Amino acid sequence: MISVKTDISVERVYDLFCNETGYQTPKVDTRAAVFIDGKILLVHENNGTWSLPGGWCDVNQSVASNTEKEVREESGLTVKSEKIIAVQDWRKHNVTNYAYGVIKIFVQCKYEFGEFEKNIETTEIGFFGKDEIPENLAVEKCTREQLLMCFEAYGNPEMPTIFE
Repeated sequence: MISVKTDISVERVYDLFCNETGYQTPKVDTRAAVFIDGKILLVHENNGTWSLPGGWCDVNQSVASNTEKEVREESGLTVKSEKIIAVQDWRKHNVTNYAYGVIKIFVQCKYEFGEFEKNIETTEIGFFGKDEIPENLAVEKCTREQLLMCFEAYGNPEMPTIFE
């Protein structure tokens, strides 16, 4: 019915609704806020957009370990998760096109070591100041407002976790 009433193909509708069995629960997405000298790490994705490193929380991974794994995979850097900045409902803050819910967890991380390694997801990395945030963000993953929230948390260690 959705395919008939919209321009979405039957295959896409199937992918959106039939990829899981049982009771539908939100997916968990972790995003790392890594700062060096007051600038935040962003990864430049193959589609030309910039984002905080992160991704779906894998089975058998904690929020901290998944966040660290995603940073390593996407940037080549090794980091240590330090604190949760925010827990947000994706639909309230990001451009969405999924039928299921997503809970986004922003984690402040400390850079330990490493350097960029090109990979299948990321063409380069960059560190950006608050006034240098690129326009071409992957807004389904992180928005300018979410990046500014991360800057605020970094500049205010006593800031409580934001959660909805």
